[in-house]
Amino acid sequence: MIKSFYKKVAAGIALFTVELIFVWLLFIACVVVFFYISSQIVQGDELGVDSAAFDFAATIASPGLDNFIKVITFFASRQFLTPAALLLVAYFVFIKRHRWYSLKVPVVALGSITLNVVLKYFFDRPRPIVPMVEAHGLSFPSGHTMVAASFYGLLIYLVWQNVKQPALKYTLVALLSVFVILIGFSRIYLRVHYATDVLAGFAAGFMWVFIGIYILRRLERYSRKEITPVLIDEPVTKE
Repeated sequence: MIKSFYKKVAAGIALFTVELIFVWLLFIACVVVFFYISSQIVQGDELGVDSAAFDFAATIASPGLDNFIKVITFFASRQFLTPAALLLVAYFVFIKRHRWYSLKVPVVALGSITLNVVLKYFFDRPRPIVPMVEAHGLSFPSGHTMVAASFYGLLIYLVWQNVKQPALKYTLVALLSVFVILIGFSRIYLRVHYATDVLAGFAAGFMWVFIGIYILRRLERYSRKEITPVLIDEPVTKE
């Protein structure tokens, strides 16, 4: 019995360590990718990946794929993500009754949008010429991709934290990950963003998820340590 208990503890520690290392490596990779691409953009260098991505998209283009891509890109649009975020907040407030999860959604979503606007005006990169659909504003980093990486990245985090069945958990995480990649590719296919815009959008979006969740988790722990004991220890007065 004791040996079995220690084996479970060791397995739990090992899994936690692997997850922590993976998260840190992913965060560092996002930082490196974003700053490398942004440095090239500032220098005005043309990256071969941009033209190669457009060429690849042109080789697979078809009317059917055009329609599919337009549907995919809709799921990162303001028209979809705004009501989706509000519904998710309402779920955590009224059904799940998890205050901190309800805060994570607007913090990640609004923070990502605000950061994207700031970055766009800082880098001031024009969009590609002759897009397939109407698009406004600046190009770098891709707003659709960055917000999608933040919102669906948060969903991946919530699934990982709350879904207990391993098969269902890994399936949902894989599907959400593929969906985010498709959203990014849709921006290249529609020629409204360069591939470097999309890659930087992925990197910045996932970075913001890591930062936002880390800050909120620290605040959550602080509130439990500093506020909850005060409420518990408060003496009860009899009348």
